[in-house]
This record gives sequence, structure tokens and C-alpha cells, in this order.
Amino acid sequence: MTPGAMNRLQHEKSPYLLQHAANPVDWHPWGEEAFARAKADDKPVFLSIGYSTCHWCHVMAHESFEDEETASLLNGAFVCVKVDREERPDIDGIYMRICQMMTGSGGWPLTVIMTPDRRPFFAATYIPKKSWWGRTGLVELIPKLVRLWRTERERIEEAAVRTVSLLRSPDSERGETPDEETLAGAFKELRGRFDSQCGGFGTAPKFPMPHQLLFLIRHEERTRRTEAIRMVTKTLRMMRRGGIFDQLGYGFHRYSTDRQWLVPHFEKMLYDQALCILAALESFRASSDGEYARTAREVLEYVLRDLQAPEGGFFAAEDADSEGEEGRFYLWKMDEIRRILDPEEVRFATEIFGLEEGGNFADPVTGKKTGLNILHMALRKSGVGETGKGMREEGDARRLEAVRLSLLIARAGRIRPRRDEKILADWNGLMIAALARAACVLEEPLYLAAARAAANFVLARMQTPDGRLLHRWCGGEAAMRGNLDDYAFMIWGLIELYEAGFAPQDLRKALDLQRILMDRFRDRSGGFFFTPDDGEELLARLKERRDGAVPSGNAVTLMNLIRLGRMTGDPHLEEEAMSLSRAFAESVRRHPSDHAQWLVALEMLATPSCEVVIAGRPDASDTLELIKVVRRCRSLRPTLLLRPTGESEPEIAAIAPFTRPMETIDGRAAAYVCRDFSCLRPVTHPVELAEILALEQKC
Repeated sequence: MTPGAMNRLQHEKSPYLLQHAANPVDWHPWGEEAFARAKADDKPVFLSIGYSTCHWCHVMAHESFEDEETASLLNGAFVCVKVDREERPDIDGIYMRICQMMTGSGGWPLTVIMTPDRRPFFAATYIPKKSWWGRTGLVELIPKLVRLWRTERERIEEAAVRTVSLLRSPDSERGETPDEETLAGAFKELRGRFDSQCGGFGTAPKFPMPHQLLFLIRHEERTRRTEAIRMVTKTLRMMRRGGIFDQLGYGFHRYSTDRQWLVPHFEKMLYDQALCILAALESFRASSDGEYARTAREVLEYVLRDLQAPEGGFFAAEDADSEGEEGRFYLWKMDEIRRILDPEEVRFATEIFGLEEGGNFADPVTGKKTGLNILHMALRKSGVGETGKGMREEGDARRLEAVRLSLLIARAGRIRPRRDEKILADWNGLMIAALARAACVLEEPLYLAAARAAANFVLARMQTPDGRLLHRWCGGEAAMRGNLDDYAFMIWGLIELYEAGFAPQDLRKALDLQRILMDRFRDRSGGFFFTPDDGEELLARLKERRDGAVPSGNAVTLMNLIRLGRMTGDPHLEEEAMSLSRAFAESVRRHPSDHAQWLVALEMLATPSCEVVIAGRPDASDTLELIKVVRRCRSLRPTLLLRPTGESEPEIAAIAPFTRPMETIDGRAAAYVCRDFSCLRPVTHPVELAEILALEQKC
């Protein structure tokens, strides 16, 4: 390509693809045109998969894809295809699994070389332009691959066929529903990996993995193993006080490169915010420690300020890089701090945020100090950062807030990292769930309104006329057939939204989406495929059972089926849940901590169901008082429904027929506590309701 020319990505909507539209590499978007050209030209395909906020994707782009020499080699040897992993998780899932099979690891940018019929024969992650530190560079690798393609075609194609056959080999994972032994084994496994000094599990790098924390909270509720909740609260406390948390503008970065949670990769992802909010809220419910409520509120402040689209949905992420450097937006030199704060504030900030004259941030490659500081809550003998007690002192809290705001205002003058303004149905589903849960736990109507706005956006802008979900909205266009996670996470969000606001249309929409999911994604041998039955034909239809950065869609579907079955009294949904609980039983037993979301759902199955129906006028004070009693349960939480009175046939009675006969008592709101839909006598006083729930061992 001539310098300055635009390649075929210029007409795409994806921010990631548009980042590469001016590369001298002759990129194609994924599609038939690219593979037809590869076949006609008898060239292999160079597939590069990444996302717009990925630091190492930027590094490879700057080194190689923006470089004329490397681009010339790529254009001569291959037909080059770019894919946004967030826009096409179905493609990414297949080739990432292949990379893991071939190399034992994975990550982004993902690089795959394949035949024109899409069968891979080489896979890697980041590849430098020139060889260094044992990594073969692109300029050396490309001629080798060209020679292999010309001289050993038959061997390459045989190897590619074998790789695809392994991908398509069905795993026999069905078994009996995992029992208490599996749940206890998962707890033991996590306890064995727990870092008692720094929190989290294992050593560096450390990822938040909030679904593991959610399992431990559920496990403690059922078994009373207080060690489980201590692991959770220690982890969240250390994360909140580390550099992985943006101490000025709030929100969690993607992961920590070190054991101490100090040095993050600086991108901020919507799904991490949602899952960390849920973990913080559950920790607050379990421990009554306001520190975790504050953490949830802070992350929510960031999300509503910086990631909410004007139309109501939530953008995908913010970049790790700005001005060509990772973390530049977030790092500080001491001279900058002195220019902004007065001497006493500088002393306080230095102690609180662990600042050093030579910087506390080392170059990740050389290990040398850079003169830059990552703000974090440093451990102090006074207790600030150690136990948090110091920060509860009014004077310290005021000083910290004044310093934070001064630095935040100064930072606002910097060039911000780019924001990826895709709106994804699955990640929005997680954020809807987090906002709705926060509305209940923190009793904040603002969060319910934000959850409602996001749900309305997805359902109005990202649904087809026949009710099918679309995966992404960007630049005014919704596209890509919804995948399993889109349905599972949106259903989760709608269930939480119903329990927060009691709008029956939320529950009905969740049931509608659940029916589509079961019709379009079912594998008759068990579980659900990631892609629908009428999706693009790829190398294989995969079933994701293990958690990754987000929970497994199959595991979330199990949780949804349990909850919908209990909310509606529909035995068919309960049967579907039991069948799904057996679909991946052997995989869960072998590697329990890799299936944390399954464990959350299995903890729900291990707990006898309890339904509470409040019959009353929705906005009446007596109705609201009964609802508060149920929401403030600190142990295994019952399913909560509202049956509005004054209507001849409220919509909830059609959705959950067992609520039909439930009415107020002598004009007062009444609570019906049920086990397996067999209900006790109704009560009208909040104290009576609390006593019944205590007897039911639910509080």
C-alpha cells in the first residue's frame, strides 16, 4: 500500500479496526472476501485478533503494523485479516483455544496463520518486529513461513486438519450433579492458593476474578466457614488500596502485574467494574463493613461518570495507553505533586499514597525506576491502609478527599486514554445486574434508574423484531447475532432489575430471552453452545464451561434457570436447571476453582428454596417496610416477588401463578413465606416476618 492510503478497515464500525485503518498492512475485515482472495492467490491468511484498549496490541501495531518494511513482508506473504475480539468473541474463542492447544498459553494480541479454508497451522500472541529475548521477530518469521508454505504444503495441511479435529473432539463431561464434596474441595483449593499477606490467589500476575469471591461468600453463608469471608474481604481491601484501583477517579484496572496489586495493566474494562461491584456489595452484606459499600459506590461513580453513554447504555472500556505510553494518564512525578499541593498536603499525600522521590513504578522490561509514582494506599503503622481505622477518623478522611480532588482536577487537564465506545449486550447485562443489586443493597434509587436506562437501551436498540439480541452497538448501528453470554448476562441483569424495581415486564422479558436461549443454543448432548444454531459456520461450535475474565455463560444460565424456576414456580425450568447441572459435572469436579460461577449456582441448588411474596400497594409504607426486612437478610437470601393489590389480575400472577391468591390482610400489606411453594400463614408486621425468616435459617 502507498503511504497514507486506507485499507479495507476504513468502513468498519469497531474502534479497534478503525485504529488500524491507516496501517500500510492491507487489512481485510473477517469475511468471505478475504478468504476467497487467499484461495485465489494461494496464500495463507495472517489473522490478528485484539481489542482497542490492549497495551500489547498497541505495541505490536506500532512496531510492525505501522512499519512499511514489516507491512510489505506481510502483504507479500499473506492475506491479512483483523478481528476485534470484543466484537467477535465467537471467532476469538475458537482461535484462542487453538493457540492454547498449540502453545500452552494465550493472550492478546493473538496471531494465527492459517490456510485459506481457515485451518490454523501456527499460533502465537505478541510477536516483536525483530527477534529479542528468545522471541522470533516477524521479519525473521515471515520468510520461514513462506518457505514452509511453498515446500511443505502437504505437511502443513495435515497438521492443520489434526488441530481442527482436536478442537472438534467432544469431551465427555456429563455426570451426576456435583455435590457437597465438590463445593468443599473448591473451598479447600482456593484456601490453599490464598495469599494471606496480599490477598488474592496465587502469585503474579493477579486478576480480580470476582466470581471466585462470590462463590466464597455463598459458601460461607451456607456452611458458616468464616475463613471464606475473611479471604474475600482481605482480597477486596488489598485491591481497593493497591495501584490496581484508580485512587483519584476510581474504578479497577484490568489486572496487577505483581503480587502486591501495585502495578497494573492500566486498561479499565466495563465487565471488571460490574463484577467487582457485585463482589463488594456481597461483602458488605456479609460483613456489614462500610468499607465495601464505599468501594461499590466509588466504582459506580466512575462508571456513571466516564462509561455511561448519553443514550443509557455503557461503553466497553478505556485504554491502557495515552500519548503513546502505558499508564501515562495515571502516573505522577513528585515535582508535579509539589506544584499542585501545599507542603503539608505533599507530606500527607506522600505518606498516604506511598510516593517516592525516585518513583515507585519500575519499567516492566528493564526493572529500572522511572521517576513516576503509582498512587496506592500505603501501609502505615497508624492503621491507615492497614486496617482502615485511621481513614475513619474525620480529619484524615477530609484531608484525603481534599488532596484527591486537587489531584483529580489537575489530572483532568491531561490527555485522557481513548474510550472504546462500543456498547456490548453481554457486558451491559453484567452492569445492569450490578446497578440493580446496588439499588437494593445501598437503597439508592439513582442506581435503579441507571439500570433501567441501560436495559431500555439494549432492548430498544439491540433487539431484532423477533426478539433476538444483537451483540454490539457502535456508531449508531447494532450488529452481530447475540451469543450465549449476551443472553445469559442480560437475563441475569433483568432478574436483578425485577427484584430491585418489581416491574413484571422485566421478569417476562427475562423469560422470553431464556426461551430463545434454550431454542437456539442447546446442545442435545448437554449444555449450550456459545453461538446460535443459525450463526456463521466457523471451524466448530464451542461450549464454554470454564470461567475466564467473565463467568461462563453456561454457568450463568444455570443460575438464571434456578432463579427463574423459583420465581415462577415453573417445574420445567427446574428440570432444565438440573439437566444443565449435570452437563459439565466431571469438568467441575476435576478443576473446581476454574468453575467459580458453577459453584455459585451449585451453592444455590444446595440451599432449599425460599420464596417471599409481598402483597400490597407498591409504594405504600407498609409494603416497603416488609420488602426492607427481606432485603436486609444477611444469610441465604430468599426469592422476593411483589404481588400488587388493587388489580383484578396483576401481571405477576400470570407469570408466577402461585402468587394469584395472595392478598393483603385487613387492608395491610402481607408477607407470604414459602418453601417449595408451600406457604406459611401470611404476616403483616415486619418483626413477625423477621422472626419467620430467622426460624427458616435465612437470616
